[in-house]
This record gives sequence, C-alpha cells and structure tokens, in this order.
Amino acid sequence: MKLNEKAVLFIPDGEEEGKALSRTTHMAVSAHQDDIEFMAYAPISECFGQKDKWFGGVVITDGAGSPRNGLYADYTDEDMKAIRIVEQKKAAIVGEYSFQALLGHPSSQAKDRKDEQIVEELVELFRAARPRYVYIHNFADKHDTHVAAAGKTLAALRRLSPEERPEKVYGCEVWRDLDWMPDEEKVMLDCGGHPNIARCLSGVFDSQIVGGKRYEIAAEGRRAANATFSASHACDTYTALNYAMDLTPLMLDKDLDIAEYVSGVIRRFETEVRERIGKFAEGK
Repeated sequence: MKLNEKAVLFIPDGEEEGKALSRTTHMAVSAHQDDIEFMAYAPISECFGQKDKWFGGVVITDGAGSPRNGLYADYTDEDMKAIRIVEQKKAAIVGEYSFQALLGHPSSQAKDRKDEQIVEELVELFRAARPRYVYIHNFADKHDTHVAAAGKTLAALRRLSPEERPEKVYGCEVWRDLDWMPDEEKVMLDCGGHPNIARCLSGVFDSQIVGGKRYEIAAEGRRAANATFSASHACDTYTALNYAMDLTPLMLDKDLDIAEYVSGVIRRFETEVRERIGKFAEGK
C-alpha cells in the first residue's frame, strides 16, 4: 500500500499484512486515537474472539494537539505523538484487532478540503481490506476534525467501484449524542458484550484521561443512558448502546449533498417535536 512515511501499520497477532487486511469484516476510521474505542465499540465487541469476523481500525491524525496534565504536563507535541501511538497499539492488542493503521497526519491537513493525500491513503486501505461494514464520525458531530475526517472517509468510499464498497456505512456519536434522531432512523449499536473489555479499551488512553477528561466514565455512562432511555414504554432490551446514523446513501450517490442529507434528519426531528407539542400542549 502507498501510505506516507510517518504511517504505522500494526498487526497485533503478527499475521502477514495482506492477510490481516483482507480478513477484515468491520472497519472504523476516526480522527484521533481513542475515538474508535468510544464510537465503535459495538463492532469491536462483535468481532472479539471470533474466527470469521475481524475488526480493523484507522486513525487519521497524529494527536499532537492533545491537552496534557499530570504525568504528561511537560510532554512536547512529539512526545504526545509517540505516547498516543503506544496507547492505540495497546487498545488494538486488548481488542484483538485485525490491524491498526495510524496515518499520522496533522489535524490541519485533515481539515484542508483541498488535500488529497489522506483520501488516497484511505482508498488504499479500503481496497486492501474490503470490509463489509464501515464506522466513521457522523456529520452532526461538533468537533471540526471529526467532521473533516468523516468527509475524507466518505470521499474515499465514493471513489471505490461498486464491488469494492462496503455494505453499510455508519456515522457514530462522539462529540455529540445522536439520541435526538427520530427513533426509526437510529441505528442501534449493541455495546453490551464483554463489558470488561469495554472498560479496558476506554481506560487505556491514560494521556487523555490524566489530561483532565474522564472519557472512560463518560463513554460507559452514555452507553448505559442510551440503553435505558431508548424506549419509554418497554423494559430495557440493551445494557449498553451507541447510536449511529446510516450514511450508506451518501456513499452510493455521489451527487447527494451531505449537508442536505443531515439537515433532512434534523428537519424530521423538528417535525416530530412540533407534532407532539401540538397533540398535548397548548400553544398558538
């Protein structure tokens, strides 16, 4: 594959590169180290310990701009790049990933709409892996780099031929919940399997947690809350749940406008809220 010289391709079980990529069935592409574990734990869990399902992860940026505190307070950007690679490799080992690619690009490059290098590298990875299911950031996320990473990934998916494309593409929640979506449009990702592994994966990113963000608590709390509040008139079906938006139509139709597609979901949410208010509350 034609990846940049800073890129790292890590294969936890030591399998040959081509085989490790081609056995991949579920693949997540994220902006930062640790995003994958928060947004795509469901496929990690689904593939864990299986022989016919394998999870692969791709991280686009180098993580240099991370906040830092405690043990890491005096770390330089170069130090942070190195420690975040180590942490992501630890996650890949714990989660038994088929492969973990770290492309190592600065966030500024990911956010550059004119940049083609990242898109081309993602195309290379998709063609080598041929996953059935792909998990990316959703376009309603409030983190600029997350939205930029989703844009790069979608651009890469749109360049694939029909036989190279995955069956489904899901936009997952990180820096904004998706519980606001109309229920019938939510993709429910079951995160209840192997809760001990989930905690390990969330907690392995020590540089981020010590830096002042209790991501591991927040991720587990969100999943539990989603599971309980997913239905008001039924007993809990899930113990832990993440929501996702189905972005497959955006991959299949290159002329479909991203902003209009997401805005359509928002408008349908607004309609639902207005109709419920109209039924039960006084108003003009």
